[in-house]
Parts: sequence; structure tokens; C-alpha cells
Amino acid sequence: MPRVREIEIDEVPEDAQGVYRRFADDYGPFLNQVKIFAHRPPALRHIMGLLLELADEAVLPKRYLEIALVVVSKLNECEYCVAHHAPRLADQGLSMEASENILADQVPGFDEVDLLVRDYSVQVTETPSRIRDAMHERLHRHFSEEQIVELTLRIGLCGFFNRFNDAMGIEMEDGVEAEVTARTAAAGD
Repeated sequence: MPRVREIEIDEVPEDAQGVYRRFADDYGPFLNQVKIFAHRPPALRHIMGLLLELADEAVLPKRYLEIALVVVSKLNECEYCVAHHAPRLADQGLSMEASENILADQVPGFDEVDLLVRDYSVQVTETPSRIRDAMHERLHRHFSEEQIVELTLRIGLCGFFNRFNDAMGIEMEDGVEAEVTARTAAAGD
């Protein structure tokens, strides 16, 4: 049970309802999260609005974004975010086995760039002040500066969401766990 009451869309100021609706309908099955953010309409408008705008621009390929989000969420043990983003890795052509073993030395289906994104995500999450120049040199070989900034931003935001979701006791939406179970079972066939 969440630590605060869930706010329905009709309780949100009119200027924030569009973000609420679009985030709940288009961004993915994150309705329970948006219901908690709705306590603070500026956070709803700006944080959820930022995610929607970044998704619209799609500067960073979705595959790399989802790798980063699953890595950070696994490191922070945020079951809510892992359950929501692991299926999105499958949508990017990666197996559930890859998602389950994303922190292992060898990840099924990962190429050099996937591993780079994984390793950078780990470093930003665990030791951001000790990232070496060599890591950024590798990033610059595969990504534009705009993409590197967005990747770093999204890794940091994911850590924020992991902590927020766990601290606020945000529960899984209906159907999310069933989707993960079904995808895992299908991958085993």
C-alpha cells in the first residue's frame, strides 16, 4: 500500500491533467506512480513532462535507454522499475535471459555498445566521481555529446525514481507482473 493517498486525474489542477493523462496512457503502465506524483503538480508537470518530451525526441536509441534503466534498477533493487523496464528490453530484441543476467560479465545478446552502456550505468550509479577519461573516450566513439548527456541524465533520474518508488511504497499496476511472468515463460519454451 502506498504511503500516501493516490490522486485521481480529476483532483489534479487542469494545467497538469494533460501530463497526467499522457504519462499514464502513453509512457507505459506507470499509473500508480503518476497517482503519487500528482500530490505535487509542479513535479508532475516538470518531471513526468520531461520524460515525455525526451521520449518524443528519442535522441538516445531505446535499446540503450532500457539497458541503462534495467541496470540501475537492478543495482538499486527497485522491483517496480525492473518489472516495468525488463519487458521493454525484450521489445528491443533482447531475451529475458539478458535482462535477468544484465549485471553478469557475459550477457546473452549484448554487443560491445550494450556492454559499454551497462558498464557506464554501473559507474554512474555506484562511483560517479571515479569515472575515468577512458570511459568517456569510449562513449564518444559511439554516442554524440547530446546522447551522452541524455544517457547520464536518464541514469541519474532512474536512481531517483528507484528511491522515490520504494520510499513511497508504490505498488505494481495490475497486469505488470503477469506480463513479466508470461514473457519469462515464453522465453523458456
